Amino acid sequence: MAKRFLFAICGIIMAMPVAADSWLEASSASLQALDKITARISSLTVPLDNPERFGTLEILVHRCAYRPPEEPPENAAFLTIRDVGHDPTLPPQIVFNGWVFSSSPAVSALEHPVYDLSLLSCIR
Repeated sequence: MAKRFLFAICGIIMAMPVAADSWLEASSASLQALDKITARISSLTVPLDNPERFGTLEILVHRCAYRPPEEPPENAAFLTIRDVGHDPTLPPQIVFNGWVFSSSPAVSALEHPVYDLSLLSCIR
């Protein structure tokens, strides 16, 4: 009896489509940036592999993908964020390197004393 149940579960799981196949690639990411000192909020559109500056941050989007309209809404981007600072003689420091998600910005967030970034959407 237990074996039949296990095979039934395995059959259901194997019949389910793979979720990774339904992601659509985008050419740029739409980000919301906050300067915590001045309370200035900016919207940034950052093309893939083309660094964008916000204050002392240099934002590089390696990949941005989103779910099709018939799926639950979600956007995900792989970012590298460096703080280049105000002194050009000092080397830039990587302050974030990883995935960010539009539906859950706190899952993997930039931890910086002056700036905050969140992913709004991925743009084709």
